[in-house]
Amino acid sequence: MIVPNDFPELKSLEWNRDPARAMPACEAFALYERNWSFVDTRRLTEREVQLIRDLAATYGNGVLLVS
Repeated sequence: MIVPNDFPELKSLEWNRDPARAMPACEAFALYERNWSFVDTRRLTEREVQLIRDLAATYGNGVLLVS
């Protein structure tokens, strides 16, 4: 389970939900993929970059499908 409040860009993607409420990791991965165009990569912390890498390795076969 991942708490969006702990990751600034994930929190910004959670505009219609409570960012303090934990979400399943697979759901966080899907949220990043679907909304990548709204992610400000300049604001990603090292911790969040590592989270995205870990999620991609686990749920995306090492790939984050973004356009």
